Amino acid sequence: MRAATKTLMGQGPKSATKVIQDALKVLTPHKGGAAHPPAAPAGAREITPPMPSLHGAQGFSQARAGSAPPGPQPQAASQPHAPGASSHEQYVKSVVQDATEAFNNLMPDLLAKLDRAGANGHAAFKMPHFDIPGMNGMNGMSGMNGMQGGGASSPAEALPGKFTDGSFTNAAGTRTYKLYVPSSYTGQPMPLVVMLHGCTQDPDDFATGTQMNVLAEEMQCLVVYPAQSMQANSSRCWNWFNAVDQQRGQGEPSIIAGITETIMHNHAVDASQVYVAGLSAGGAMATIMGTLYPELYAAVGVHSGLPFASAHDLPSALAAMKGNFGPQRASGKSIPIIVFHGDKDTTVHPVNGDELIKRGAHNVMQEIIEPGRVPDGHAYTRTVHQAVDGTPQAEQWLIHGAGHAWSGGSARGSYTDGKGPDASREMMRFFQTKR
Repeated sequence: MRAATKTLMGQGPKSATKVIQDALKVLTPHKGGAAHPPAAPAGAREITPPMPSLHGAQGFSQARAGSAPPGPQPQAASQPHAPGASSHEQYVKSVVQDATEAFNNLMPDLLAKLDRAGANGHAAFKMPHFDIPGMNGMNGMSGMNGMQGGGASSPAEALPGKFTDGSFTNAAGTRTYKLYVPSSYTGQPMPLVVMLHGCTQDPDDFATGTQMNVLAEEMQCLVVYPAQSMQANSSRCWNWFNAVDQQRGQGEPSIIAGITETIMHNHAVDASQVYVAGLSAGGAMATIMGTLYPELYAAVGVHSGLPFASAHDLPSALAAMKGNFGPQRASGKSIPIIVFHGDKDTTVHPVNGDELIKRGAHNVMQEIIEPGRVPDGHAYTRTVHQAVDGTPQAEQWLIHGAGHAWSGGSARGSYTDGKGPDASREMMRFFQTKR
């Protein structure tokens, strides 16, 4: 991938565009100018392309999976085929299908890297939109419906509120952010939701995928999206696994808290209704924020994230993502929390969701289990842990068949799964019970 990206960047956007368009013509012969794949060589073996990493080398980065050993091509005699179809035709069809799958797996990551080059000194290198065949489906990307690398695949729908840029600096560094102010805001106190994106994402992408700005209009609240910088983490992951970033008044927690307090200072915010939520690395950081600043955040929403201080460096982070936790640090009082996790998540093991609930459900009086299913979508199990007064202290949504993606999100954003329950709306409902 690195070599391909470097080569295409060296050729410039026009040449890179032509290369990708030529590849698309080969893989979509039904769109005119059909290019025929070469005849199968004797003793051909089936293609088993490597799966590209869905994350970068840090934070939530998974090791890039290597190719499985190629297996022998099945004997033609053992393969049923339609009347009149030759073994060569069967072979050609198989090769095209395999090549298309490999291309689909590779291209989103490549386009994202080329597109991001424009933000890193290559201002003229901006890739156009491509109609990539089959990308509206899963295509083997576990839970990555609509996955488009690190940016939204199409512009967000126009909303009547204001979505503005900001920046915050303290001794730990500088981070930019985007703030959505709904059209109904006229200076009256409103709730504030802090949304922390996942790896390779940015505020625009995360806002588009979660549709939280749409809910801000409906429910009348402010939403701020702090942005991780590529200088702090090359994959834009929040550094939840670093010891300094797990301490109050230090590192990234101090910056995110500073952004939160800045919004509260510059706008009328109901201080009893400030919440923090996040996805993946952002979910892990949301847990850290709620743990370190319980007087600032009334509740936490975590999607596909990890417990507080579940790692202290990259090796322990990778172990925690697999569900192997080291010695636990005391996290103080339990925080009201709502957790979403897909039971087919191969990036962050679902046991992390169980651990989050275990730590957040202290002193609960009753547990209510409610199975359900989204029409034409995923089944799920919702478990509510009620406090003495009957309000939910912790709520867990285990989404059956879902992978590492924001449940119920829009396919216009990355890492979303539209077949799941609406995580954004359910988080907002839960937040409204905590103030």
